[in-house]
Amino acid sequence: MKTVQEAKKFLKDNDVKYVLAQFVDLHGVAKVKTVPVAHVETILSPGAGFAGGAIIGSGIEPNGSDYFARGDLSTLSLLPWQKGYARIICDGHVDDKPYDYDTRVVLKNQMARLKEKGWYLYTGLEPEFSLLKITESGEIVPAEKTDTLTKPCYDYKGITRSCEYLERMTEALIEAGLDIYQIDHEDANGQFEINYTFDNCLKSADDYIMFKMAASQIAHEMGMICSFMPKPFTNKPGNGMHMHMSIMDEGGKKSLFHDDSDKTGHGLSPLAYHFLAGILEHAPAICAIAAPTVNSYKRLAVSHSVTGSTWAPSYVSYGNNNRSTMVRIPYGRLELRLPDGACNPYLTTAAIIAAGLDGVERKLNPGAGNAGNLFAHTHAE
Repeated sequence: MKTVQEAKKFLKDNDVKYVLAQFVDLHGVAKVKTVPVAHVETILSPGAGFAGGAIIGSGIEPNGSDYFARGDLSTLSLLPWQKGYARIICDGHVDDKPYDYDTRVVLKNQMARLKEKGWYLYTGLEPEFSLLKITESGEIVPAEKTDTLTKPCYDYKGITRSCEYLERMTEALIEAGLDIYQIDHEDANGQFEINYTFDNCLKSADDYIMFKMAASQIAHEMGMICSFMPKPFTNKPGNGMHMHMSIMDEGGKKSLFHDDSDKTGHGLSPLAYHFLAGILEHAPAICAIAAPTVNSYKRLAVSHSVTGSTWAPSYVSYGNNNRSTMVRIPYGRLELRLPDGACNPYLTTAAIIAAGLDGVERKLNPGAGNAGNLFAHTHAE
């Protein structure tokens, strides 16, 4: 929606009574204030007010400025699982200016660097999650008790017996504006992935937050826990958030990463190789942002999985369609397999842009790719 009048009509037509002014903290956790619909314009200006010192990672002391979450009207959408509610995504403002420590603002600033060159980053995120429950004895286990195969990836019974949750999630997300195109059972018991189509990187990050909000609440209503914890079980694959990416022209019609003349067979342009090299060069720094918790490194560590593969990278590497590397090259684009469900998608995407642009500006070379199965390698090797 572009105008306040359009927004008010949308809210009235959908019988919305409350609007959530929503932003995320440093950890990427959704924070909100509930605003009665009669006061929705206050979300746009001056914004919903918060005590800055209460927001994790804001850098604002208890005696410091207020933090105003000012709505981006184009993001107004329903919360289909919460009848009578809608959401507006907000950017942080302090002293009436966009706040440089708000992670959505951080991403916008990096996107502006791309725009100066006529470039736009499009991403496709792949959220993996675990459906769990707490037993009477307090043990946390997969919610579906029959989901017990040693290697359950793509299993018919595994996905079908959790279809009520998956269908509710899918229908809610579609109504909220996400374009869901496939759902699958992943390689751990109780682990699933719901995919939505790629878009400009800001919208992809916005949609990921909506995804997590829906996933958590719908699971709660059904007596389950939806966890994005990177490594919930020691001997099983963890939950990643793989990020596919391409730099596109204005309008998103042409990929500037795609090049059929690439003699390596990767289908990548020189721009893509420089961008890739920047990601590899700055992998340790990106790792701190994309895999931000202690548990994240349990997912990334060289380890054994009962399924045969952890599906998580342990080495700074890339390879042609190689799912054991940090960056996989599906023909003509990049897939970063490093991020997990604990990351802040805005900050992670911003870090990738900054690293990639450094590679472009310095014309870095990523070197040769790796075709081997890195899951079979030890640290010494």
